[in-house]
Amino acid sequence: MGVCMANTENFYSYLEKAAKFHGHACVGTAMGTKITLAALKALDLDPQQKTRDLIVYAEIDRCMTDSVQAITGCSLGRRSLKHVDYGKFAATFVNIATGKAVRATIKEDFPTKGPKEEVIQSIATTSYQDMVILQEVQIEIAETDLPGPPREKAVCAACGERVMDARSIIRNGATFCKACADGAYYNTTGNKG
Repeated sequence: MGVCMANTENFYSYLEKAAKFHGHACVGTAMGTKITLAALKALDLDPQQKTRDLIVYAEIDRCMTDSVQAITGCSLGRRSLKHVDYGKFAATFVNIATGKAVRATIKEDFPTKGPKEEVIQSIATTSYQDMVILQEVQIEIAETDLPGPPREKAVCAACGERVMDARSIIRNGATFCKACADGAYYNTTGNKG
């Protein structure tokens, strides 16, 4: 189950980067570091080299995603990090230059309970193969989901707000944002100022 010391030290350097971004090291950032490094290796990408060819679909909005962002440099603002709210400790890494994609998650039987330092050490010293499930997958990425300038802009007929990248909805010939068309996650409490 062990890995060579150089790989363990390498893991800790990336965990430190993730912990700095997240605010502290925890089991979630350690597992996120492990799956990120395993996925990048499977895609033949060097975690020390930032690439514009990587898009990551994170399936949870917890510690793991901060590790993904810190190590890969992918972000929502650059449109290279996507959040798919499945509530699963998993992410899919896509090399858009090659089209190869891998979904990474932690094996269900990997022990994550116990004193934090011991669990993190176990994560650091366990090989990818003994801890991470990597599955090749296929993803069709719409042009409107790719990084770069907006491919499409619209204005909502109801609220007047801009809607980018084909997120608008056409109903009865009018263009609406999703909030106006289907209901928003928020309720307005006053006038726009």
